[in-house]
Amino acid sequence: MKLRQTALILLGIAFLGSSGCGGRRKEVTELQRKEAAHLASEAQFAMNLRDWARAESVMTKVVEVCPDAGPYWVSLGSLRVRIDKRGPARDAYKSALQAYEDEAKKNPKDVEPWLQQVYVLALMGRVDDSRKLLEKMAKRFPESRDVRAFIEGKQFEAMLADPTFKQMAL
Repeated sequence: MKLRQTALILLGIAFLGSSGCGGRRKEVTELQRKEAAHLASEAQFAMNLRDWARAESVMTKVVEVCPDAGPYWVSLGSLRVRIDKRGPARDAYKSALQAYEDEAKKNPKDVEPWLQQVYVLALMGRVDDSRKLLEKMAKRFPESRDVRAFIEGKQFEAMLADPTFKQMAL
């Protein structure tokens, strides 16, 4: 009898785990977003003081509170590049890419999360993947001035050549 109860409990736990509790990110509340913004300003203050270790520590807290915000992940990644933590920087950039992909799925007509994916792929050193995504975007958003400017206006090449970008890139 106890074996049957234990099996039912384990089956219930497995069912709950497969229903989205484990794999999906929880929805971030407005209060959490405000807390993350407050912490991000604290990290910015640490960056202004060139206290990179403290800034990285605080940005780590920011992404724990608000894991769906791509800009926070990009900031964390760039801080980690600055303090020569390239592996963790790559992980942060991967999380940024995932956040922007999720945002693009939620808002399929918004070109901005797509452009941010191009940026993050380039930061990760995946320039060819960035170019392929730009080509895909040109087909998907043929009327977008932002996409045309990025492609026809050579903004992509300018971004890659920018010294600030090079400091952040892997």
